[in-house]
Amino acid sequence: MLKKGSKLYSILTGSCPKCHEESMYLEKNPYKLNDLYKMHETCSHCHTRYLIEPSFFYGAMYVSYGLTVAIGVAIFVITNVIIGLPTFPSFATIIGGIILLMPVTARLARNIYINLFIHFDKNWKQNS
Repeated sequence: MLKKGSKLYSILTGSCPKCHEESMYLEKNPYKLNDLYKMHETCSHCHTRYLIEPSFFYGAMYVSYGLTVAIGVAIFVITNVIIGLPTFPSFATIIGGIILLMPVTARLARNIYINLFIHFDKNWKQNS
């Protein structure tokens, strides 16, 4: 389903946006919170630098905000509109869902943000 070479592959797997050969993160499990943001400096295959400039990933906070709003809206629609829970339990579920998904949201935001700037290069071996 997910094929190397697509942005979606790099975003969902957290792999290098240029070569898709290795994970950008030292720890693949986002729920190990001490290592949530720890990344390799460069890809060991194509030598792409992940930290393009100092404080590069601050821009991912805007992406994270959008993802969090989308998750909140989705949880509200599911709990209030589809299931029919009253408003207060729906909001409590939204808060719980956002807190539980925070590590995944943070990683996805970084993955989306870096993929806006670095594109897959199927010829990366020849260009090295």
